[in-house]
Amino acid sequence: MREWASGIRLSAFSVIMLSLVVLGAWVLVPTLGTFIDQRQKIAALEASVQVSEAEIAALTAERERWDDPAYITTQARERLYYVKPGEVVYLIDNDLDPAALPREQEPVSDTLEERPADWMPQLLRTLVSAGLSDTVAVTR
Repeated sequence: MREWASGIRLSAFSVIMLSLVVLGAWVLVPTLGTFIDQRQKIAALEASVQVSEAEIAALTAERERWDDPAYITTQARERLYYVKPGEVVYLIDNDLDPAALPREQEPVSDTLEERPADWMPQLLRTLVSAGLSDTVAVTR
């Protein structure tokens, strides 16, 4: 190691240039990090502006639809069930076939059994047996 280090000969010019390179790196690295961070923020803000412009375009189209009297009439009929004078409206509730409706589940048992609520020893037995087991059960 000493032989290798003694084989390196540095002149004053080399030392000055090396120190300038180190100083330049020391000055530019934080600036470069700030520049990259600002570029990322600018890209995120530009993406946000594009999303906002798309939302503005959608809202403008929605506003233009609401300027159409036929659209307003359609929305009033669909949403609020408005009708014109003399019209008869039929509202049908539950128009599905009874066979297609899900059946209510019958109770499992008519009698209730009360079991002791001592679950902690059973949990500890299960954990100990699982931890001391030599074989592994594969479940699929």
